[in-house]
Amino acid sequence: MCGIVGAVTKREVSGILLEGLQRLEYRGYDSAGIAVFTTDRSAIQRLRTVGKVNELVKANSQARLQGQTGIAHTRWATHGKPSESNAHPHMSGDKISLVHNGIVENHEQLRAELQQQGYEFLSDTDTEVIVHLFNRETEACGSLLEGVKRSIRLLTGAFAIGVMHTDYPDSIVAARIGSPLVVGIGIGENFIASDPQALRPVTDRFIFLEEGELVEISTDQIAIYGLNQESIESRTVHIDQHLDAMDKDGFRHYMLKEIFEQPLAVRTTLDERVSDRHVLEAAFGVEATGVFRDTKAVQIVACGSSYYTALIARYWIEELVGIPCMVEIASEIRYRSVAVQEGTLFVTISQSGETADTLAALRATDDPNYLARLSICNVPNSTIVRESDLSLLIQAGPEICVASTKAFTAQLVDLLLLTIALGKHNGMSEDLETELVTELRQLPDQLVKALELNSEIKIVAEEFIEKEHALFLGRGSHFPVALEGALKLKEISYIHAEGYPAGELKHGPLALVDDNMPIVAVAPNDELLEKLKSNLQEVKARGGQLYVFADADADFYDEEQCRVISVPPTHPITSPIIYTIPMQLLSYHVAVLKGTDVDQPRNLAKSVTVE
Repeated sequence: MCGIVGAVTKREVSGILLEGLQRLEYRGYDSAGIAVFTTDRSAIQRLRTVGKVNELVKANSQARLQGQTGIAHTRWATHGKPSESNAHPHMSGDKISLVHNGIVENHEQLRAELQQQGYEFLSDTDTEVIVHLFNRETEACGSLLEGVKRSIRLLTGAFAIGVMHTDYPDSIVAARIGSPLVVGIGIGENFIASDPQALRPVTDRFIFLEEGELVEISTDQIAIYGLNQESIESRTVHIDQHLDAMDKDGFRHYMLKEIFEQPLAVRTTLDERVSDRHVLEAAFGVEATGVFRDTKAVQIVACGSSYYTALIARYWIEELVGIPCMVEIASEIRYRSVAVQEGTLFVTISQSGETADTLAALRATDDPNYLARLSICNVPNSTIVRESDLSLLIQAGPEICVASTKAFTAQLVDLLLLTIALGKHNGMSEDLETELVTELRQLPDQLVKALELNSEIKIVAEEFIEKEHALFLGRGSHFPVALEGALKLKEISYIHAEGYPAGELKHGPLALVDDNMPIVAVAPNDELLEKLKSNLQEVKARGGQLYVFADADADFYDEEQCRVISVPPTHPITSPIIYTIPMQLLSYHVAVLKGTDVDQPRNLAKSVTVE
């Protein structure tokens, strides 16, 4: 969530750094800072403020930091509350300055070790451990680059860093492990940033650092150290200056673009939240660990598609954590008396962070049995985020289409991260945590495979054009996937669709089944598969036409009355995320064939800010 900008130039650098921070404000932050070498490169000047980047700009207009090499940062509090002393850049003495995104898991052990060696800590952050560690190792080996390499071997967690040292005033050293970092290539100047967006005014050429790589930049040189030894030229990516979130980037509609952006959105959502084996629970906020340790129940409140992500999370939390999880529609919970269990974590989910009913429900949490209020949201400075005790940003990027796609899957990822974080305090084994984190890290590649079904689903969609009704079926954690599939179809194609648990067919919906109603079924290869097959036989016996999105190993076959779309095998916990993709593609292609307004369906708005 934090933002990094760094530059080594032959011109005044403060303006470049501050504009870069302003271009990263969408990421969410609570303080900002800048460090610049003096003009003669003999010392480091530093300036930090709490609040908006504009406060830092005002402070710099008075302090007038001037120089040609510098680093800057926007911080979102994870260790230590928002304050000037906790803001970046951090320094070790007056010789070394550092900016850092991410979380260091073993900071407490390293802090104790460094304090014993005489290092003075002036903040509550995990970042200050890194800068003192770099100082110690650099002094020991006589090289900043080697000192950074040696220090990184001692750190566990996820991070991106940029560091400068008064003994090496002509360069910046940077590294990435589990947190994104790019190099911007200029003419007689070079840059680093956590996002290319920060550097768009000064360059359109970038190198995306790979996991575990280090880089040293100066005005005329870029040296990358890591496994990928390809030349700088072959790794350089040119980004058109005119492309932004409002461009369709060659897609016919924003919705299709955003469906195909989901692998990247999920990867970004995982950045700085997981290491190789663990969920970094500090990403939820400064007080997260204590809150999760004391949580005895979870209450999730949301609207629309966000409500369906909450229903999926209920299966995860009760299975993997073993504590009660209640899920409510925001417009309902706010108008009824709620019996709250002691130690309940109140969770709101909102893409915009301004949803009126969800915000009203949040503001009504005055019961003392609520332990804390956590928001999962896509907009960092939204009202819901500001009024919550803890928050986890979805990081899906701007979503233009009214019907949610990439925000939906990113919400599911965040909810699974929450589940694992809670599970660690409720008996979840380290082996299971590692298994789930591994699955999450593989999820973007699995989403790419799911998107390969696009052409096949486009053909299937032709059979829905003349239909007026559809039924979506699922069992277990895939019942909410069916609900979401039905919602998408009705939202953008205007076909009446309902989602049902497949086991409820005989309790009413079978009366609707005939050869004019398509039945869409979600069929992962899980413990409920045989039950689902029996339910679907009831549909076939009554002349219904089935469209089954089935695990490739689930033994479903194309036959009369049954069209099978094979979905790549998935882990049973993450499979609801994967099976959401074909639901989105089906609704999209049906809507296109029917000629409706895909991105702005009638009567609907992206952010529902009225009751």
